[in-house]
Amino acid sequence: MNLAGSRTGHFRLESGHHTELWLDLDQLFARPAVLRPHVAELGRRVSARRIDAVCGPLSGGAFLAQLIAADLGVEFAFAERIVTDRTGLFPVDYRIVPALRGVLLGKRVAIVDDAISAGSAVRGTLADVKACGALPLVLGALISFGSRAREIAADERIPLESLVQLPDPIWVPTECPMCALGAPLQTP
Repeated sequence: MNLAGSRTGHFRLESGHHTELWLDLDQLFARPAVLRPHVAELGRRVSARRIDAVCGPLSGGAFLAQLIAADLGVEFAFAERIVTDRTGLFPVDYRIVPALRGVLLGKRVAIVDDAISAGSAVRGTLADVKACGALPLVLGALISFGSRAREIAADERIPLESLVQLPDPIWVPTECPMCALGAPLQTP
């Protein structure tokens, strides 16, 4: 799957971690027809869990969740990004929008994101889906980096369905080799 541009450098992720690889994932959704086969495959995999709804964090995860939900004919919901603390790791959280919280009550839900790296978006979305009274059954992604997506799925005791798995060189800022070299953070 080579649908997104990538850059190397020194970047800060939403989670607060640092990385040397940045994918421009918004490009994935510019041409939905090209993405369609990948949406269909991920939808096929998550639907094997007999889900009633698909939920994703804004923005890429929500776009993906909506496409999958439409293909499967199930409910759709999304979680908004909320900044909680700009200084530490995981400085953001995600909340299901008020108008859609009731949609999830008692539903069997697939949580999907375009890509999972440190996992802050899916962690927050998973927690709030449960707070809405829903049952997360599967975690899905077009791309998963490193082992964090598997760890999140294992912590939740749900399967992970990912179309592409890539290595993930991310670090906490105090262990970042690029910080140690004095490399400035770049704007994604």
